[in-house]
Amino acid sequence: MPELSLEIVLLLAAAAFLAGFIDSIAGGGGLITVPTLLLAGYPPVVALGTNKLQGLFGSGSATLSYAMNGHVDLKGQLPSAALAFLGAVLGALLATVLPADILRLALPPLLVAIALYFALKPRLDDVDRAQRMTPFLFGLTVVPVIGFYDGVFGPGTGSFFMLAFVGLAGYGVLKATAHTKLLNFSSNVGGFLLFAAVGAVAWKIGLMMGAAQFLGARVGAGLAMKNGARLIKPLLVATCIALAVRLLWEPDHPLRLLVGL
Repeated sequence: MPELSLEIVLLLAAAAFLAGFIDSIAGGGGLITVPTLLLAGYPPVVALGTNKLQGLFGSGSATLSYAMNGHVDLKGQLPSAALAFLGAVLGALLATVLPADILRLALPPLLVAIALYFALKPRLDDVDRAQRMTPFLFGLTVVPVIGFYDGVFGPGTGSFFMLAFVGLAGYGVLKATAHTKLLNFSSNVGGFLLFAAVGAVAWKIGLMMGAAQFLGARVGAGLAMKNGARLIKPLLVATCIALAVRLLWEPDHPLRLLVGL
């Protein structure tokens, strides 16, 4: 593990706070924390495992904030949370077998498509709409599939949950955000347990960042509940675009290699 100066520790704490703030509203906190952990000198696998640890505090904090204010029924959502957890465990177990480059190739266009959906869809607000899937079918199919994705790869999981809740379950934007945090927390737990089992977690720095994430998520969730779709919608669009650009910025990204950039 790298030796960290005080400046690097403070940078990691600030990154975690900002990630918790953004993630509690629109998802995509890993866009900030994973590169910062890599910059601090952690190996990629340890950076991912440590990110899962500190991310638990942010998603857990946001989930509690939304639940305490009546935006999500924790008891009623336990079956879906369990399926998200199981999906993430299976995804992490099969991560070494699946063709990761296919996921990396498909993700930037998918994120841009999600951004366009939320940017251009009319009457996208906090009012619930007609369901396109029953809650039972949604929980049995969509939830574990996205949880599986979170375990095997990860970036954009919150955006995919948001799209599914709004487009298929008929939730308003604020309600979708609240339920996204619960299921994202569950899938984070599943992925984290696998990383912890193989020793790919820097516990001290992960717990410190977790405390900062917790605080950032409380602030972000409070603003989201106060402003609803007016804040969540533009931040979600910006986060999806930023995450797509961040992924395409990698020199070895398969989409860049495909088009010869």
